[in-house]
Amino acid sequence: MPTFDDSNCRLSLCERTSFRRAKGDTHCGRYERIINRRHFLERAGAGFGSVALTQLLAGQGLLAEDTRVAGPMAPRPVHFPAKAKSVIWLFMEGAPSAADTFDPKTELTKRDGQKIDIDVFNGNPGPLMKSPFKFQQYGESGAWVCEKYPHVARHVDDFAFIKSLHSDSNDHVPALYQINTGIARPGFPSAGAWVTYGLGSENQNLPGFVVLGNNQGIKGGPLNWHAGFLPSTYQGTLFRPEGNPILNLNRPSDVTREDQRRQLDLLARLNAEHLQSHPGEAELLGRIQSFELAYHMQTEAADLINFDQETQATRAMYGLNRGETKSYGSKCLLARRLVESGVRFVQVYSDGEWDAHSNLNANHSGHCLATDVPIDGLLTDLKQRGLLDSTLVIWGGEFGRMPVSQGKDGRDHNPQGFIAWMAGAGIKGGTSFGETDEIGYKAVVDPTTVHDLHATMLHLLGIDHKRLTHFHNGRNFRLTDVAGNVLTKILA
Repeated sequence: MPTFDDSNCRLSLCERTSFRRAKGDTHCGRYERIINRRHFLERAGAGFGSVALTQLLAGQGLLAEDTRVAGPMAPRPVHFPAKAKSVIWLFMEGAPSAADTFDPKTELTKRDGQKIDIDVFNGNPGPLMKSPFKFQQYGESGAWVCEKYPHVARHVDDFAFIKSLHSDSNDHVPALYQINTGIARPGFPSAGAWVTYGLGSENQNLPGFVVLGNNQGIKGGPLNWHAGFLPSTYQGTLFRPEGNPILNLNRPSDVTREDQRRQLDLLARLNAEHLQSHPGEAELLGRIQSFELAYHMQTEAADLINFDQETQATRAMYGLNRGETKSYGSKCLLARRLVESGVRFVQVYSDGEWDAHSNLNANHSGHCLATDVPIDGLLTDLKQRGLLDSTLVIWGGEFGRMPVSQGKDGRDHNPQGFIAWMAGAGIKGGTSFGETDEIGYKAVVDPTTVHDLHATMLHLLGIDHKRLTHFHNGRNFRLTDVAGNVLTKILA
């Protein structure tokens, strides 16, 4: 018999109706089935869609006050007091090298050129290779940062470095799936989908989960921000990196707002009739909500992407006045505007890839140049506006890079030990957790899984990762699967 914590467990309405509380159990509930699955789906499909339809009609003032219900993206209570209200994930796709950014290894310098036995992704490993960059200590914490990240270095006393991450795959696509969904296979809900499923969003006129993509397309595509088996309402909305980030945002010039509103009202009523005759089509819920969200975004999203409202000083702080930083700076500025507007989860992908199989110096120099000033601007702006106290910022890629060379001057993939940092809400700044070995190959001190990273993120958002569940294929699933520990040592 399944067991759920009914007080805060995120079960959909249709799932709750498929169980009844066992006699005498008043809280941490044991539930027992009263109808079979097929019967349940036939009955619940129309009801679930009708709940959404009721909310949409209520928002237009077309229902009596006492019939109004909370929509699926309405803010929901947390399990315990939260430090963070929102997340900005600065995703460095392609995998930056820890030893060439924030975790220098003196042993690599001493043993540069020495051959060792080591397993690598592409075969034929070269000798150990020292970093081409110089490092310097910054802040009261004395954190080491490479010479290519001088602006980011100003904030090290706000960072908690996690230097002992490891994952399961040395291939980009499954590694991206794992860092985004917790599982190195496609088809599972992304972290942003789980967060909005658990907490909803504070702005019903914008998506709760936004992905600011890169200029070459993200390996693995939309499955990185998909809702998986969660309701499609919670999947990420991809914004394009250049031009108008949202296609077809503006309605046709020959259609007035009033006409469009009448069309949507008619469509809502037709959908209600469709639900009555096809009660098993629960996916209609997501379709109804997408129409309404698009309608409301036409005003609010258009204002968000209008950077003319920002001062020249703010735009310069993000690097919008420089060609090499304008793209990522624009995305970082938009990320700040999104969380300021109540969006719950924003992923900001860097352009190009940190995939330095050759000429690591040029590759990492270019990516540091493109992201250094924008990240500095984001952290500075969040702090000045008081938003860093309620926003969790995460930096990192899908895995790391090898201590040995590939070819003449590159590094191969390394899932055995890599780095990320967190800053902002609830984070103990100026700290470092875990270590790789002396050459930066494997995590050896406090090895940290992706599940641990996700559990810590959810904890800061006020969510117990073991209680954020969804019933699917006969069992409860969660972002952290059956593992994960909160990294309490990096929490304030």
